[in-house]
Amino acid sequence: MPLFPPLSCPRLVVKIGSALLVDPDGGVRREWLAGIAADIASRTRDGQQIAVVSSGAIALGARRLGLPKGGRASLEDAQAAAATGQIALSQVWAETLAAEGLTAAQMLVTLDDLEDRRRYLNAAATLDRLLSLGVVPILNENDSVATAEIRFGDNDRLAARVAQAAGAQGVVLLSDVDGLYDRNPALPGASHIPRVERIDAAIEAMADKGSASGMGSGGMVSKIAAARIANAAGAHLAIASGRVEHPLSIAARHTLFAAEKAAPARKAWLAGGLTARGTIHVDAGAARALATGKSLLAAGATRIEGSFARGDLIVIAGPDGKPLARGLTEYESDDAARIVGKRSEELAEILGYAPRSALVHRSHMALL
Repeated sequence: MPLFPPLSCPRLVVKIGSALLVDPDGGVRREWLAGIAADIASRTRDGQQIAVVSSGAIALGARRLGLPKGGRASLEDAQAAAATGQIALSQVWAETLAAEGLTAAQMLVTLDDLEDRRRYLNAAATLDRLLSLGVVPILNENDSVATAEIRFGDNDRLAARVAQAAGAQGVVLLSDVDGLYDRNPALPGASHIPRVERIDAAIEAMADKGSASGMGSGGMVSKIAAARIANAAGAHLAIASGRVEHPLSIAARHTLFAAEKAAPARKAWLAGGLTARGTIHVDAGAARALATGKSLLAAGATRIEGSFARGDLIVIAGPDGKPLARGLTEYESDDAARIVGKRSEELAEILGYAPRSALVHRSHMALL
């Protein structure tokens, strides 16, 4: 039984908590991590693209600096530990994945990076390019600069937001528990919940009854919040035990929060009744390409209407002027007007900077 339906979802985000990656003495559990790297390599060879959200920087940094309470005695200690430990965390991931023939990349993000539309587009574009190149992005919250006001607070929710940005169809939260129970799993008669079709008050109450593991900065409440985010983006989310060898290659017991098969919420949001800042008119060839799921390239555009910034919502209209799609533009309106009808190889010379691959990327577009 696979973790996800289907087993071969094109893109997957895997979250690994501190308690799994770092032992109680502050050292890396290298043998376990090598097993994860082998799992990732096997799935990559099968064509799956995987991004990893990895905790552990504060724990590793605290050990190196000799800080009390695991580096969490104060905000300043946590930030210093994170800054020190992130180097160690990145190094161990790079080495472990390299042993499997894979290249790792590091991305540190804050809440603001995924809340601001322009920075969200930048993060999404970077993730998309890394994954398409076969690279394994290793993401973590940038705790060295984040404060309580601008933090995700746990990597469960960060993993779900990364899945949104990456256009992933699945998220695995590897934990020290094997899923959701109807009450604290230590209590007699506790029942494991294998599948959740809808997150309602009853499901949330199960977490409130103490089924959270208490590990790291996130518990079951944060995992259910992450499931809401992932499901809203059309991605399934599984909470599975990481206390086994090769947890991504076995049919480990888990709780699957199933997403509806409808279009992701981002597509619904784009297609909805939001006020667009402008219109990009396209030719018949571009209209046909959009209908098959392609991005809008500059060569297919015929004219620009309105004034908009990068990341603004715009309408894409066909040769007859009727709206075909809505999307978030990769260019501000003046630059978009300069490259209308131009081939991709001409854009850098016209603009004077390295261009984006599309006027509107298919990941940020909804057909009407």
